[in-house]
Amino acid sequence: MKYDLIVLGSGPGGYVAAIRASQLGMKVGVVEKAELGGVCLNWGCIPTKALLKSAQVFDYLKHASDYGVSFDGEAKASLPDMVKRSRDVAAGMSKGIQFLFKKNKIDHIQGHGKLKPGKKIAVKDEEGKTKDYEAAHIIIATGARSRQLDNLKQDGKKVMGYREAMVLDKQPESMVVVGSGAIGTEFAYFYNAIGTKVTLVEYMPNIVPVEDEEVSKQLERTFKKAKIKVMTNSSVESVDTKGKKCKVKVKTNKGEETIEADVVLSAVGITPNTEDIGLEETGIKTEKGKIKVDEFYRTNVSGVYAIGDVTPGPALAHVASAEGIICVEKIAGENPEPMDYNNIPGCTYSHPEVASVGYTEKAAKEAGYDLKVGKFPFSASGKASAAGAKDGFVKVIFDAKYGELLGVHMIGANVTEMIAEAVVARKLETTGHEMIKSVHPHPTMSEAIMEAAAAAYGEVIHM
Repeated sequence: MKYDLIVLGSGPGGYVAAIRASQLGMKVGVVEKAELGGVCLNWGCIPTKALLKSAQVFDYLKHASDYGVSFDGEAKASLPDMVKRSRDVAAGMSKGIQFLFKKNKIDHIQGHGKLKPGKKIAVKDEEGKTKDYEAAHIIIATGARSRQLDNLKQDGKKVMGYREAMVLDKQPESMVVVGSGAIGTEFAYFYNAIGTKVTLVEYMPNIVPVEDEEVSKQLERTFKKAKIKVMTNSSVESVDTKGKKCKVKVKTNKGEETIEADVVLSAVGITPNTEDIGLEETGIKTEKGKIKVDEFYRTNVSGVYAIGDVTPGPALAHVASAEGIICVEKIAGENPEPMDYNNIPGCTYSHPEVASVGYTEKAAKEAGYDLKVGKFPFSASGKASAAGAKDGFVKVIFDAKYGELLGVHMIGANVTEMIAEAVVARKLETTGHEMIKSVHPHPTMSEAIMEAAAAAYGEVIHM
């Protein structure tokens, strides 16, 4: 069978690319061996947010009296019920992708796909039968999986990755989370919120190490207040799983420490899925395990492209989706802009949430900018006080010479919903004064962005 485009993988890069290509008049097929929607929809972004919402509801119930609400009985967390809700949400979303494929006349080709020379893909189905498909263009969007370390081998039971952590049938009494990126931080918050004793181990000096240092320090204080043991400048040397408990040997600045826990979650990053998809057979070049592409995601092999986690860009769902759209628009003869990778928002959905875009203060200084920096704490926000969510702040960083918005960093309730304002402002090259003079609704958390900008220029009102 011949297509205009075949996409290998149906995650947020693959399915979005397929739909956009169909909109542009292409005949499209998508090869997927598992559930439509990929890891993000089925085992990542969506089901984890469902779990985190359950934890937030449980936390509200525990603190209901703070809001003048009382009820008889004790709030109890049921991990199996939370997991069931999470899986139901993921299943519903996957059915939504099936609907979108039918609506856009996209063929779902079930099975494991492997590239062959001549712009062909051999697809092996569950019965082991192989069928060849041909396309004028092929996009590789096979995503990534949990990274395995030699000293932290995952057995799926005592030492696990994120997939196992989101479907446990029994709540562990204690857990060690290794790595404090978005995945590790979110699971540390979730399990701590429902009553598990959590230790968070991070190799770098700060948790959420890609974030601005002030944000990292604030989150660490909040986590410690919530009784999460935070160990920075620390590394897991080994895990002994022979006994009933895991014995986790952690190297710190003060020496080695052994921590006992029921389970260990390895959240030390991801590995791209580039094995057994025909890269060697077709001569597609890779570098450090990722597929080399140009600004429009073309590989070195004509007619073959790659997007998402298999390429060198940030491993984020929204990045993969945007890359997919740019890629197919270029294929279709449109004139898309290349991606600005310095204007990609990052979000961590713990409580408080963390969101950011652009330069950190340290990176801006290292880049040679003279800065104007403004901060506005949510403790001074009327809406935050009314919501009982006064933890955190908004921090904005401007180039002192031209007023260019270099970076925005937030920690607090619902900040992942607020960061888009900063992304659009940076895209439109909005200046600090323009942000100050843009009237924000009151009372809202978003006022903190305007107030932080005003603070940078000595004009802040409510602080």
